[in-house]
Amino acid sequence: MRQFQNDEHIQEIGTVTYIGDGIARAIGLDNVMSGEMVEFANGSIGMVQNLEADDVGIIIFGEYINIHEGDLVRRLDRIMEVPVGTALLGRVVNPLGEPVDGLGELGTNKTRPVEAEAPGIMDRQSVAEPLQTGIKAIDALVPIGRGQRELIIGDRKTGKTTLAIDTIINQQGKDVICIYVAIGQKESTVKNIVNTLEQHNAMDYTVIMTASASQPAPLLYLAPYAATAIGEEFMYNGKHVLVIYDDLSKQAAAYREMSLLLKRPPGREAYPGDVFYLHSRLLERSAKLSEKMGGGSLTSLPIVETQAGDISAYIPTNVISITDGQIFLESDLFYSGVRPAINAGLSVSRVGGSAQIKPMKKVSGTLRIDLASYRELEAFSQFGSDLDQQTQQKLNRGRRTVEVLKQPLHKPVHVAHQVIIFFALTHGFLDSVPVDKIKDYERELYQHMTDQYDVFLKEIVVKQVIPDEEYLIKILTDFSQQFNPSTSRGSNAK
Repeated sequence: MRQFQNDEHIQEIGTVTYIGDGIARAIGLDNVMSGEMVEFANGSIGMVQNLEADDVGIIIFGEYINIHEGDLVRRLDRIMEVPVGTALLGRVVNPLGEPVDGLGELGTNKTRPVEAEAPGIMDRQSVAEPLQTGIKAIDALVPIGRGQRELIIGDRKTGKTTLAIDTIINQQGKDVICIYVAIGQKESTVKNIVNTLEQHNAMDYTVIMTASASQPAPLLYLAPYAATAIGEEFMYNGKHVLVIYDDLSKQAAAYREMSLLLKRPPGREAYPGDVFYLHSRLLERSAKLSEKMGGGSLTSLPIVETQAGDISAYIPTNVISITDGQIFLESDLFYSGVRPAINAGLSVSRVGGSAQIKPMKKVSGTLRIDLASYRELEAFSQFGSDLDQQTQQKLNRGRRTVEVLKQPLHKPVHVAHQVIIFFALTHGFLDSVPVDKIKDYERELYQHMTDQYDVFLKEIVVKQVIPDEEYLIKILTDFSQQFNPSTSRGSNAK
């Protein structure tokens, strides 16, 4: 009798009054909070969304087929949370943090709420450290800094996901943790991405979160928030994190579906009135923290799909206004063989040169103007045959600029190599190289610099300066004289 303990435990339990399409309504949960987790009789987890006078609206994560009217639903007294920590690296998880890769349990007890307040102004510092993507067109024209939010936007099948995956591959050895969120993708697509990252040894520092097209809308809605919570755990511990949301158009569509089922009033394009807040409270959590807060960063690359290149639609304009710039991928460029198909005119980084190392800033300064004037002259030159020498020279330089900015799949270029090739381009070393041999010139130049001038390359990165420009001009002059387009290997390689 002495060992008997009378332990009272009161639980608030409600009753399901409606069920359908991943949405439940319940009565009896009088003290439940918005965003709180609840559990149904079949073990499925739900999250409270609507608090109304008579009942509460609950979104269900998982199976709802065998939940029926009259079933009990109990409060878990916890705001929606997700497992976090280093145990998630190299794993594929769903938005609830449950592993879906067949590699067993995660082995972490630490959790974070999926919704968290964004860092305040005093907790941040300005973005000044580059996040190298390894993609020449981005690092030169629309540089991304640690803590920035850069939108990748374009029609379907224009290479948006490829840009994101190449950026992850390029973070190897750069002390950046990557999180890739697949929202509404086919499961076979996610499997291919995992395989690609494994082949490039990038899974060691990457977490993949998937809410596939076959999953209920609430999981697609939750995924970006859950991934951001995982990233925040690393950021607040002083680490650098890159999160890719692929893509937020599908999250917005899932949120619209959910909201209409919850009887929220529709607005423009049938989206609910708070769809801007849906993305703003997500992307505002990306930051470069102050030194006092540990100096960690969370960089986000949201992806948004456009219809027929219409960036003035509702969701694209919303996300453009929230982010610090956008990379616009154009179908016409993509199909004409310019890949990555970045439209230099519509793409912008509002952080700009602050997110570049000084040598890159120096050599890429005129690239955007050169490209813009080339596009204009190209359109104009189609109507006239007689062009003066200066115009002809600009067209020739423009063609070579476009060729240098082309890049094959999953082949990120080291920043020092990028500086060298842009230096060669802007100083006229490529003017005499045939356009179809530029790729060979570039490949052989990289090899030549790595083999014989490795110290020179390291100084560009470490000291953030081109050590000796005259010496570099001499190196490039000697190399250009030795380079023989007719004997270069794989002259048709793209």
